[in-house]
Amino acid sequence: MRGPTKTLVVAAALVLGAAAGLTGCDGKEAAGVPAKPIRIAFVPKVAGIPYFEAMNTGGNAAAKQLGVEWTSTGPATVDPAAQASIVRGLVDQRVDVIAIAPNDPKAMAPVISEARTKGVRVITSDTDAPGSDRELFVNQATPDGIGRALTDALMKKMGGAGKYAIVSCGETAENLNAWIAVQRSYTSIRYPRAQLVETVYAGEDKGNATALAKGLMTKYPDLTGLVGECTTSAPGVAEAVRSQQKIGNVFTVGVGTPQVIKPYLLDGSASLSVLWNVESLGYLTAWAGKQVAEGKQLGPTNKVNLELPAIKYDEATKTVLLGDPLLITRENVDQFKY
Repeated sequence: MRGPTKTLVVAAALVLGAAAGLTGCDGKEAAGVPAKPIRIAFVPKVAGIPYFEAMNTGGNAAAKQLGVEWTSTGPATVDPAAQASIVRGLVDQRVDVIAIAPNDPKAMAPVISEARTKGVRVITSDTDAPGSDRELFVNQATPDGIGRALTDALMKKMGGAGKYAIVSCGETAENLNAWIAVQRSYTSIRYPRAQLVETVYAGEDKGNATALAKGLMTKYPDLTGLVGECTTSAPGVAEAVRSQQKIGNVFTVGVGTPQVIKPYLLDGSASLSVLWNVESLGYLTAWAGKQVAEGKQLGPTNKVNLELPAIKYDEATKTVLLGDPLLITRENVDQFKY
């Protein structure tokens, strides 16, 4: 037989060259074409509030250092349906990882399953969705640690006795409800002369929290304590005490971001804020998203960066833990710029 013609040899070479040019679909760089960075999309409970803006700052800082893309898109109000719609839109965009702080964990669970079915990795951060198909939860602090810290701080001001109430945010927020459960049980055991009389829900609305706190002080004239369970209700309850001229008579503590709660700490309408480094939580969320996207197995202790050298991971619950809560006072509030 005759050998291949010159034309066939050239054609074969072109085909082989084209095939070689297609390599890189495994995530490695093709010839002269850099691999696309991992895309991580954060979906907070609500857009535009200082807490989630601080998380976004941390996520953006991590993205620059880790070589990933980070975006943040949240609903205008604490609306589970709107949040679910955002997640579905991100799935359609084929992002690599979605990190969600669910407003309603039960409502979000089927949406998470849809995302996973379509090949999008899903983690939760700040708030969990237990029982869902999420792959990992980035937790700021344990419910026990936060609930006890809030209770101890308030009881210190109330002398370990008296009536107090809680102004929370979303009724279905998993993290807030877990903290409240700890506060209720811890109060009954540790402070038997104190009583949690009522818990109300303001959404993520400071003005509504202020109005509800005023209503509680009217309903319970002997109320001496208020807890703002989230970063909008913490300044809200302090504002109510300030406007009703009850500073020194009704004490407030809460989960408030430093620079928002600062004026209330300075005039005494707020006694203390229990929080954590929110920017670090955002950074850890981006880092965890990258590990999940790359299929990396976390160890019991993980070095994230110099500021987060020993992050714990619990395999049983697939939970990454930022650490212990911080106690923010008028003395140390300016250490935090958000």
